[in-house]
Amino acid sequence: MERSFSAEVRSLSLGAGEAFHGEGILAVTKALLQSGVSYIGGYQGAPVSHLIDVLGDAQGLLDELGIHFEPAASEAGAAAMLGASINYPVRGAVTWKSTVGTNVASDALSNLASAGVRGGALVILGEDYGEGSSIIQERTHAFAMKSQIWLMDPRPNLASIVDAVEKSFELSEASQTPVMLQLRIRACHVHGHFVCKDNRAPAISTRNGLDVPAFDYGKVNLPPSIYEHERQKIEERWPAAVDFIRAQRLNEVFDGPVGEVGLVVPGGLYNGVIRALQLLGLADAFGQSQLPIYVMNVVYPLVPEELIGFCAGKRAVLMVEEGQPNYLEDAVHAILRRAGADTRVFGKDVFPLAGEYTGEVMVRGLSAFLAQARPAGIDAAGAGAKHEALAAIRAQAAEALGTPVPNRPPGFCVGCPERPVFAAMKLLQKELGQVHVNADIGCHTFGTLPPFNTGSTVLGYGLGLASSSGVGPLMSRRTVSIMGDGGFWHNGFTSGVVNAVYNGQDSVLIILQNGYTSATGTQAIPSSPSQPASRPLTLDIARALQGVGVRWIRKVPSYQVDDMVATLREAMTTQEPGLKVILADGECQLERQRRNNPRIAQQLKNGERVVRTRFGIDETVCTGDHSCIRLSGCPSLTIKPNPSPLRTDPIATVNQGCVGCGLCGENAHAATLCPSFYKAEIVQNAGAAERFLHRMRSRVIGWMAGSARTPEAAALT
Repeated sequence: MERSFSAEVRSLSLGAGEAFHGEGILAVTKALLQSGVSYIGGYQGAPVSHLIDVLGDAQGLLDELGIHFEPAASEAGAAAMLGASINYPVRGAVTWKSTVGTNVASDALSNLASAGVRGGALVILGEDYGEGSSIIQERTHAFAMKSQIWLMDPRPNLASIVDAVEKSFELSEASQTPVMLQLRIRACHVHGHFVCKDNRAPAISTRNGLDVPAFDYGKVNLPPSIYEHERQKIEERWPAAVDFIRAQRLNEVFDGPVGEVGLVVPGGLYNGVIRALQLLGLADAFGQSQLPIYVMNVVYPLVPEELIGFCAGKRAVLMVEEGQPNYLEDAVHAILRRAGADTRVFGKDVFPLAGEYTGEVMVRGLSAFLAQARPAGIDAAGAGAKHEALAAIRAQAAEALGTPVPNRPPGFCVGCPERPVFAAMKLLQKELGQVHVNADIGCHTFGTLPPFNTGSTVLGYGLGLASSSGVGPLMSRRTVSIMGDGGFWHNGFTSGVVNAVYNGQDSVLIILQNGYTSATGTQAIPSSPSQPASRPLTLDIARALQGVGVRWIRKVPSYQVDDMVATLREAMTTQEPGLKVILADGECQLERQRRNNPRIAQQLKNGERVVRTRFGIDETVCTGDHSCIRLSGCPSLTIKPNPSPLRTDPIATVNQGCVGCGLCGENAHAATLCPSFYKAEIVQNAGAAERFLHRMRSRVIGWMAGSARTPEAAALT
């Protein structure tokens, strides 16, 4: 069975006065239910996938409240859901991974921001920037400014996050503008508690629907309405938002005894700043800082009066802002200079120009600010000495380690059905020469890394085939494009396949059909082999391809490397023109184990006979050339010292992480490698006859091998 979120769902039912304990993204889910939302949608993506997963398991609670929940086919579809709030006083929320998700949703968001909203419209963004990121290094701030969508950035504690969600709806309605709420990776996963309120059933819901459809020509994004929308944005919505932010005190000021300097901090970076101040001896364990701090829980729009008031009487302030461009720092400069204030603004002159502000970076930047600002009452030299001491500890740790920690790029899971496809491609390129491969977003992006190094470009989710349209006609041989089944349904079907068929592209497409959007947590897609109970219909990728005119389609089990090489060879060399599609069929190994392991555990508990497959390497046969590792890269395939005193090269071995997928043996066969691999069937709860036969076989084998115990001798328990 798939992962259950039943414990999280129970916490969503807590009532007024009860204490909620959990992580940030789950607190957001509870806050939505407390805010009286009528509908929720979104597209999964780290670090906000958890929200979609939990809501999917909370369908009973949502039905009881009359809240419509719908996972969207893409971020664009999720953003378009917010159109319900344009004409009707209904609150809606959607979520996705930023910034890539916002890029996909940009068309709908621009239209939404132009028309404006009657009901509160909230976009919850997983702001995936910095060292823990898995995407391009961009921020949401630019998009918020471009389309005039207000941007919340709450302090990373559960009470602040929940309050920000509730106030975001009020801000949206007060200014008739959609609101974005960004949560950094650490904010999504921060743990804490807050005091709950009762869940609110929306006035307009699936249980109490709308009777009369609304129409307002002024809400349609066509001339002349769009010119009026622009006027409303500047003359009405923006001032209304600033007034609401100021009146509700959404931003916060934390006073400190040293009044001649101060810190201006986006809410999302507050915890990091406080921790750095603690390390420098300038804040206590409860967050009481010696330096005044102005916390921007709303980073767009800014409130000039608040900034000017905070900076009044201060010689210098430090603007803590990650990344480029310096949207906030430049805005603070402009606000202060227009007001005639002479407060000096520090920022990127003491902090790095780009990159995440980790604890080390925060300490270094604050120390540099104090060294230049020299506020009275602060021992700047002492703070600098603390920073140097911390840096010295890091240097000592590196020296004690002796050698740098090796890079550890991400890779496929043990037993991943996508690994054998890339092994097959590697074998094909050894035969045909290098082939240009257009990669895509998903687990299969790891194929661009060692040991496969396959894939020259990554342009967007489901755009692997579309990215071949420019380079394909310029290559002397066909190009290969890669796409996951999640990417196929997200964007690849229309932007890639339909476009390729329409334009008569002669190229090869591999669709890695593992059954889920696995990279984001194995959420179900239209072609998943195990649909939720409420989704009995499973769509078929091959039939969809045939429906738009693809004639050359081959379906190959992913683990059959030899067959995959032969099919790839045929696709690359056939005289038949047009798009050629290979469906590499193999279910995600993690999802397979989640379904099978509980069943196997129950069988063992019942005393039933269970057989599982393991693979190993005969250490007396292995020569230590490690070609199997270079071809597979499986984490369970590693090395150990050579048992032979006459050979020094370490030999290959299979560790206990093996899941019995059989790829090592398939690779050995397809690439004609050494015959050192063996397959063992481990029988648990074996019967008496099996045990007797095993003992007899072991004696005979032991006698023939000179009483040497074979690897198979312990395979029956």
